[in-house]
Amino acid sequence: MRLILATRNDHKLRELAQILDRVELLPLPLHVDLPPEDGETFEANALIKARATHKACGEPALADDSGIAARALDGRPGVRSARYAGEDASDEENLELLISELRDSDDRRVAYVCALAHIDDQGRETVVEARCEGKLIHERRGSRGFGYDPAFVPDDTGPGDERTMAELSDAEKHAISHRGRAARTLAGHLGVGGGSA
Repeated sequence: MRLILATRNDHKLRELAQILDRVELLPLPLHVDLPPEDGETFEANALIKARATHKACGEPALADDSGIAARALDGRPGVRSARYAGEDASDEENLELLISELRDSDDRRVAYVCALAHIDDQGRETVVEARCEGKLIHERRGSRGFGYDPAFVPDDTGPGDERTMAELSDAEKHAISHRGRAARTLAGHLGVGGGSA
């Protein structure tokens, strides 16, 4: 199975290719411009990107919209996670802003959320969503992953394991991450197995 992934983000392409190892994922062609991600939910934004990619390429498309939601901030940054510190903000700037905003908060609970939207060659749409719960720590640790990973400690590694997502191996991260969970659910819908954990 071949899908056009509605992104030029190398990190997302690499992660999803590892998880959906029975699917050929191709990056968004350079001539395709995606419309603004102005949806109010991850699902809405994933569909915006998937529909635009499917229409422009005439092939089955897959789109990811994901981010982090802090309980103490009423779910922010949410759908604005990639642009939290500004339209052209780096991962480091976005993470620094979130750490700063939670610096004096006793509630460190956060959740990664991922929505995946698939459109097949007949135009049929499937959307799945998954979460990974955890806490945001005050400092960055680890050199793997991207986005908010260096300060996100997932619950799923178990009590006493204080490693951040950026300190986990690829296999450990994919087994518990929001993107890994959503991709395995989608793989089941597509009939390509559960994907790799």
